[in-house]
Amino acid sequence: MATPLGIAGPVNTVAVHIAKEMMMKRSESGGWLFAAARKYMETLRFGPSPRVRVMSLVLAGTLTPGLLGQTTTVTHTETTQTHTEGAPADPSKPLPSPPAQASVSLNGQSVTIDYSAPSLRGRKMIGANNPYGEVWRTGANAATTLKTAVDLKIGDLSVPAGTYTLYSVPSETTWKLIVNKQTGQWGTVYDPKQDLGRVDMQKGPAASTPVEQFAIRFANTTAGATELHLIWADWDVFVPVSTK
Repeated sequence: MATPLGIAGPVNTVAVHIAKEMMMKRSESGGWLFAAARKYMETLRFGPSPRVRVMSLVLAGTLTPGLLGQTTTVTHTETTQTHTEGAPADPSKPLPSPPAQASVSLNGQSVTIDYSAPSLRGRKMIGANNPYGEVWRTGANAATTLKTAVDLKIGDLSVPAGTYTLYSVPSETTWKLIVNKQTGQWGTVYDPKQDLGRVDMQKGPAASTPVEQFAIRFANTTAGATELHLIWADWDVFVPVSTK
């Protein structure tokens, strides 16, 4: 039996589902997408027409990727947009901000930082998209996570063994590194009441050419001490880390 739109049944079904979902989540959608969804639902009752067919294809082709993952409105200093997190359309292509890890062994004990690494892609990030003086997720996607099997001293801050979230506050002069006790949240979720503390970071030598992809690294490591570096564009800031 022909569908009301005169197009393939699965496409019609998906488009109807998306249209309903977009109408229920109007606050999470772009204005034109919501208008398209509403118009599409209104025109369903009138049977097939060129306009309805086009609307169906627009909805299915533009919005169907949202069914493959979770559509999340992300408002933060790196980017303000609605985007899809989940399986990429082409698994062979790398994610825009792929997962990364920095790890070090201090006196035989493991210290790791798991984060996602955004790239510049022609943008000015630190001091622009990531404004000076505002808390930054220090990566992308899920919150950047510090796990330490040993009690640490990060700068002048005592950090007991455990799991924490790292944030930072970029500055033209002195950056701040934030160690926060809340864990498992999305990177844009920040509760200052959960701060274990904040420490000043030092400026390292700038790279000769801008660093395209954000990186967290441990450097200048000895048996019980190291440096935690945040590196991106022409920035390299660090804080000393040691076992207590």
